[in-house]
Amino acid sequence: MNSIHQHASQINLTADVLVIGGGPAGTWAAWSAASNGAKVVLVDKGYCGTSGAAAASGNGVWYIPPEPEQREAAMASREAMGGFLADRHWMTRVLDRTYDNINSLADEGYRFSVDANGQVIRRSLQGPEYMRFMRKRIKQAGVKILDHSPALELLVDAEGAVAGAKGINRQSGDSWTVKAGAVVIATGGCAFLSKALGCNVLTGDGYLMAAEAGADFSGMEFSNAYAISPAFSSVTKTRYYDWASFTYEDGTVIEGAGSKRGRSVIAKTLLNQPVYARLDQNMDEETKAWMRASQPNFFVVFDRAGIDPFTQRFPITLRLEGTVRGTGGIRIADYTCATSVSGLYAAGDAATRELICGGFTGGGSHNAAWAMSSGYWSGQSAANYAISLGEQAKQRSVQGVGVAGLHGEGHQKFSADEAIAATQAEVFPYDRNLFRSDAGLSASLDRLNHLWQEIRHSHAPDDTQIVRSREAAAMVATARWMYNSGLQRQETRGMHKRIDYPQQDPNQQYRLRSGGLDQIWVKPESLVANRELVTV
Repeated sequence: MNSIHQHASQINLTADVLVIGGGPAGTWAAWSAASNGAKVVLVDKGYCGTSGAAAASGNGVWYIPPEPEQREAAMASREAMGGFLADRHWMTRVLDRTYDNINSLADEGYRFSVDANGQVIRRSLQGPEYMRFMRKRIKQAGVKILDHSPALELLVDAEGAVAGAKGINRQSGDSWTVKAGAVVIATGGCAFLSKALGCNVLTGDGYLMAAEAGADFSGMEFSNAYAISPAFSSVTKTRYYDWASFTYEDGTVIEGAGSKRGRSVIAKTLLNQPVYARLDQNMDEETKAWMRASQPNFFVVFDRAGIDPFTQRFPITLRLEGTVRGTGGIRIADYTCATSVSGLYAAGDAATRELICGGFTGGGSHNAAWAMSSGYWSGQSAANYAISLGEQAKQRSVQGVGVAGLHGEGHQKFSADEAIAATQAEVFPYDRNLFRSDAGLSASLDRLNHLWQEIRHSHAPDDTQIVRSREAAAMVATARWMYNSGLQRQETRGMHKRIDYPQQDPNQQYRLRSGGLDQIWVKPESLVANRELVTV
């Protein structure tokens, strides 16, 4: 019997559209689907409105007025950084959609910040207020929300089309099943439980579920985003380090640490000794006040520790944000944000952002724009698809497709926490993930492949460990897609750095698709072919 586990209580629901994930992408998808006449259920691993990376802090937004010169500058500014893998058609669409979406928030009463001249700042959203607003908005649209209810596996019909999902409520232990005409994966990226701010729920669950249904990925080599953080804090908001000086323990300035390539310099230094920072470059009282108003939670840890970051040095580290601030994710097949699997759509950090960022992180602003744009499109498209199926779609015979860490095929037992720690040991170190090589990636993959086989041949976990077990499987799977893709790209492009291939190779100006579970595959996709695909 292919079910999760039997509990005292079972929740069974039907919907036109099921949205998995309650961050910006998920809430925009739910609102858009409901606005297009669909009956919508949204499930969130945490509490929709407070969980995830966006809810924890301020969010810049790639919000550019529709003025040709400004738009051109915005698109051109990052193309080279991303290795020329972005697509101007997608960039234009996202800029248009983001502009309209942001303005709709203002029209509906979201209170944007105001600058010293009284001008409304629409290129920035305060995460807590933004997500509280979006939760209220989708409830008013009629969306049913299941909080603290992670999805564990997708459901598919006899033809392989996605038709819902199963999961569990973390607080009650009750299992739930939602049969739906279409599903939107908006579960965010994977930060491997690195303690990066707001990322404790972002463990690659949506990737694993999508892959089990047959979806593939793009750009998984662009997954080694590291963010500067105080060594004693989880706050990974990095914009303010543009004003920082970086020093060794004795106070000597670290040359190059404050440049565009400074992250690599800091990482190389951290391999051998501590690094300290101080926000003291071109600083005045007005800038300090602006900083505190824009990102108040950045300063909370300093205030609690009695540190003035403008005048006192503090130790820093680099925390892995993986695909959360990377650009890889589930490949979307066209402008509807459909995946390669019928009935399955992807949005936000769960989907590839190569289309607008190429191979280099868009940071918060591009990701925020992509989340609300892809959320809008995926919800709209999922609603249209589901409604076109008619009522009989909800009566389909369906079955779950989840296996790894969920339905065991063997008798041995594995520890989810040990598997997570073993995966972190492969993806956290700078000299394995940030500075990549054939030897290092291959050695890590040997260990990760062995770990995957252990999980696949272990018996099913008990109810108390099922979420953790699934997270462990998702993290191992994500690391394998990342490193197989990184092994295939034998050059340095975007954030992907190969120390054995330190130059960008013009013959590798293509995206890499990947997929598979027990056997991972990776193959190039020409940009010309991809552009024809998405513009049909």
